[in-house]
Amino acid sequence: MKSSEPSLVPILSCGEGGATGGGEGASFAIQQPGSLQQSLRLRAHLYQLIRQFFAERQVLEVETPILSAAGNTDPNIASFRTAFSGHVDAGARERWLRTSPEFPLKRLLAAGVGDCYELGRVFRNGEAGSRHNPEFSMLEWYRVGWDHRALMAEAIALAEAALAMVERRAEVVIVSYRQLFLDELGIDPITAPEQALIAPLVTWGIDPAGLNRDDWLDLLITHRLQPAFPCSRITVIHDYPASQCALAKVRPGEPPLAERFELYLGCHELANGYHELNDAAEQRRRFERDNRIRRTRGLREVPLDENLLAVLGAMPDCAGVALGIERLLMCLAGTDAIAEVLTFPFSEA
Repeated sequence: MKSSEPSLVPILSCGEGGATGGGEGASFAIQQPGSLQQSLRLRAHLYQLIRQFFAERQVLEVETPILSAAGNTDPNIASFRTAFSGHVDAGARERWLRTSPEFPLKRLLAAGVGDCYELGRVFRNGEAGSRHNPEFSMLEWYRVGWDHRALMAEAIALAEAALAMVERRAEVVIVSYRQLFLDELGIDPITAPEQALIAPLVTWGIDPAGLNRDDWLDLLITHRLQPAFPCSRITVIHDYPASQCALAKVRPGEPPLAERFELYLGCHELANGYHELNDAAEQRRRFERDNRIRRTRGLREVPLDENLLAVLGAMPDCAGVALGIERLLMCLAGTDAIAEVLTFPFSEA
């Protein structure tokens, strides 16, 4: 399904070069791509836009801890950890730098805070390169009483507002995960045998050791599908295989589907959202499954967030999404180099 309005001005990202544009009021002209001053101003304007966007929708800005006694169990994400040297009565000595503010935000939802968002720094160990920095900014927000489809529309609206800030527009394409694979690769990601998933990736020479079906599906997204997304398009993929549910609800049916979406701007993945799971017993099972996978990969197990599990059943029905600020800034600035939208990259910090 596409929007009625096609892109009028191309999104300059994925290596298309510098951005242009100008204007008064809400618009922001990028006159010197790569300039530190321009980068700082662009970020400041984006933060102003985000806060205005949510203020108009009566979504509360909150701030939650960066250090936690629990970590992220996701076996594909590595966390930084540190040690507290104060009195033992203060709590657990080992602390983990957050990879997202998700768990404390859900505790606030369970406490009745209502619609809320946080814009702040998060940390992921080992993720450094042209498009990754170990320390980066994340916007995460939650809407009570919404499902993932309603939140998809709001995430698109925010992306469109950011593009308007630099005088751009984009076509919007919304497609189910299954239909995307069928249309672009002729593969049914739900029923195809694993060898059929591997075949389109043989030219990459990927070591198959330890990879499972979901890993191959992810590789098809990152290696075959995502790079082909037009730079002048917002692409939203929804309803993932149930095995890729993470913290999302699974909708019964044949096949069962995870109520999850991802939003791309050009070839950059910007946001990952869920119709949030609020079943504490099921969430514990998923955390424990993550730690079993960690063991098989020779990774350290991560302590579960018992504070979250204790209140998750009281969390209202809601949808939540996390958006990478640097990825959005890269799209707005027309660059594939994350260093160009950071004050100081990791190597210079």
